[in-house]
Amino acid sequence: MFGTDERPYQNEEQQIMPIERYGLQLMSMGFLLEDDAPVIVRGPIATKYTQQFLRQCAWDNLDYLILDLPPGTGDIQLTIVQTVALDGAVIVTTPQEVALIDARKAVAMFQKVNVPILGIVENMSYFLCPDNGKSYHIFGKGGGEHEAKRLSVPLLAQIPIEMATREAGDEGHPIALEDVTESASSRAFLSIATQVRTAVPA
Repeated sequence: MFGTDERPYQNEEQQIMPIERYGLQLMSMGFLLEDDAPVIVRGPIATKYTQQFLRQCAWDNLDYLILDLPPGTGDIQLTIVQTVALDGAVIVTTPQEVALIDARKAVAMFQKVNVPILGIVENMSYFLCPDNGKSYHIFGKGGGEHEAKRLSVPLLAQIPIEMATREAGDEGHPIALEDVTESASSRAFLSIATQVRTAVPA
């Protein structure tokens, strides 16, 4: 989604060098595998990779280190909260109740280990029809907003299903870089970044 086929390499200190793109330093299991290779690892191995990405990458003068975690409360999440001091967690959900169940579990886990919840992002909040500009709430409406009120945390954004977002991802050009006057998704991502930066100054 960042439009790169670079592979990480190790420097002289045997540290993994992150990939740099659009002013960001990136690291992912996807960079280490062929495009059609699945990631098949048990919990302890996933934990080992997670620790390597945190401790053995040559991160250079970061303002923020953002970890994109899988849903749930498994080994990777527990490893991270035990390995580094987190400034906060952003919970991503979709509007329907099935997704909110997992989101609540994640909130409960982070609260138990004293990680502040910075807010909730409602992804796939509605479909934005390119023909008429109307919004269609195909996964329900208001689930993320209701959960944010229940937890007394901000609803950081409601990100639409927008064809331009898929196109930008396929082209390797993040939609967040598009003009906010042209893209509802770009406006949503800018809102998230602005609020998180305010809550956790660099």
